[in-house]
Amino acid sequence: MQEIVLAWSRSRKRLVVVCLDVCLALVATWTAFTLRLDTWHWPIGAEWVVYAVAPLLSIPVFVKFGLYRAIFRYTGLAAILATSKAVATYGLLFLPAVIGLYQWEGIPRSLSILQPLLLLLLVAGSRTLAWHWLAANTTRKPNRLLIYGAGSAGAQTAAALASAQQYTLLGFIDDDERKAGRTINRVPVMLPAAVPNFASKFAVTDILLALPSASRERRNQIIEHLSALPVRIRTLPGLTDLASGRVTVQDFRDLDIEDLLGRSPIAPDLELVARNLAQKVVLVTGAGGSIGGELCRQIVQQGPSQILLIDHSEFALYRIHQELEILIERGGLSVRAVPLLTSVRNFERISEICGTYKPELIYHAAAYKHVPMVEANPSEGILNNVFGTLNMARAALAAEVEHFVLVSTDKAVRPTNIMGATKRVAELVLQALASSGDAAIAEVCVFEDGAPRPTTRFSMVRFGNVLGSSGSVVPLFRSQIAKKGPVTVTHPEVTRYFMTIPEAAQLVLQAGAMAEGGDLFVLDMGAPVKILDLAKRMVSLAGLTVRSETRPTGDIEIVFSGLRPGEKLFEELLIGENPLPTSHPRIIRAREDFMAWPDLKIHLQKLLSAARSDNIVAMKDLLRLLVPGYAPETPSIE
Repeated sequence: MQEIVLAWSRSRKRLVVVCLDVCLALVATWTAFTLRLDTWHWPIGAEWVVYAVAPLLSIPVFVKFGLYRAIFRYTGLAAILATSKAVATYGLLFLPAVIGLYQWEGIPRSLSILQPLLLLLLVAGSRTLAWHWLAANTTRKPNRLLIYGAGSAGAQTAAALASAQQYTLLGFIDDDERKAGRTINRVPVMLPAAVPNFASKFAVTDILLALPSASRERRNQIIEHLSALPVRIRTLPGLTDLASGRVTVQDFRDLDIEDLLGRSPIAPDLELVARNLAQKVVLVTGAGGSIGGELCRQIVQQGPSQILLIDHSEFALYRIHQELEILIERGGLSVRAVPLLTSVRNFERISEICGTYKPELIYHAAAYKHVPMVEANPSEGILNNVFGTLNMARAALAAEVEHFVLVSTDKAVRPTNIMGATKRVAELVLQALASSGDAAIAEVCVFEDGAPRPTTRFSMVRFGNVLGSSGSVVPLFRSQIAKKGPVTVTHPEVTRYFMTIPEAAQLVLQAGAMAEGGDLFVLDMGAPVKILDLAKRMVSLAGLTVRSETRPTGDIEIVFSGLRPGEKLFEELLIGENPLPTSHPRIIRAREDFMAWPDLKIHLQKLLSAARSDNIVAMKDLLRLLVPGYAPETPSIE
């Protein structure tokens, strides 16, 4: 029945409500007469005039106050107040009519007060009943919610839910035993131990973490405790985002990638980073990518005088430039963002940029990083990742850039794929240049007076997989879970080190500030994460179950697609042994062997020739020679 009513045209709905209000005006008049005369009433004589005046006055007033523009499904306090004002105005107009009839035919004067009060009760009651009746019509059952946290954020959330139809609040969860058994606006508060039975008994579908000030460790403990329940776990933003003191349903969001990571992010030394970037000209390659874009966001917050954005994708460059312009304007920052459309393979253009703008720091994030894609296009990977890095290094030396930081990857360690091998060769190029004398430096760049200047401090930053970046498994898994599966994992034993995009960018900035020349920095990322466990956890946190032999009725199936070309089961972060500590407790300085520039230069020339001629066999042979430990697992594509 509700669906039929909701399907009516707008004009038909208005007509029905107007007819209803006419009937209510007549009922209010009859009831007023009955109560006043203390007997069942039947109108006679001039009393019929009162019955006619009531709807003739009330309907135009209700139209004037917009009572027929309201949508009953969303009726709230504002609509009730509007109804009260309309009836009050009607009562003021009804009063002289009754007084006149009293003088004419002796109609009771008390009707002028009694009838409008009854009409208010009837009209407001009809709106409220209609609201409850129509609100019950939903295409799916409302989510049955528990709020974890009976503090101020939890109370604000409960208030936000009062006007939302998609959630039914069943209770609060809180660790404080003093709150257990009490109620907040008649909603019970329970301890965490009571949640499993309560969730099962009342078919809870969602649990919202309203703990904006809780530590990462505490949140992880709570998530681990709740992960066994077939509920969707969501969260509110942090205290900064809730500073307005108002929570809305739109603030509810899925768990952060940091929550899935399961460890606290590594904080940088912001004072050191700020000193390294303030009032400097900074250049970022690959500025439109996941890591490059986050680097740009964090760099502008440190107050450089200018940030140069290089990317070969027009759309990616436009997007990050627009985002930074908004960030700079909102923050009142005196930073100039300059978009520069080019490729790091274009040495002449890169040299012109460095010569014109004189950057003092370069963060080189431009690279092809998708393993299967580079495996299928090895020459492009080599030209971009290896010789693009060499081009940037040559331009940096010629422009007397102070710091040059390369964004590298754990796939450069004993690689089984071309992408990882190219990133290791890029590291070798910078290591060789950092340790070379003036004669070697003069070979790769030409100075105006022919004399080498003080060399650029080259450093490299190596880290594992970045959650949420383009190509990351997390967005893929979320998409697959939203479609009800299947979730694809390459191999049941595959593991990876993980970090977040902001954390990776902070590490790169920290390394640039700590670099002394030739440094290779590695993050102590803790224990690696099994991808299968990550997939299961994401399914569980979405309130679903994994389908398996032991649970054939599960919601989502996990299937194994097989390792992709060049993919390893396990990744490593270090090639050599005995790494050195740094001033940051979670960042270490690796000590790894490399090839001297005179020898490396000869092999690079051969590699460039092989890449330009697309000789796959020669490219792989040269990569084996340059990168000890490179062992491609797939045959060459010829």
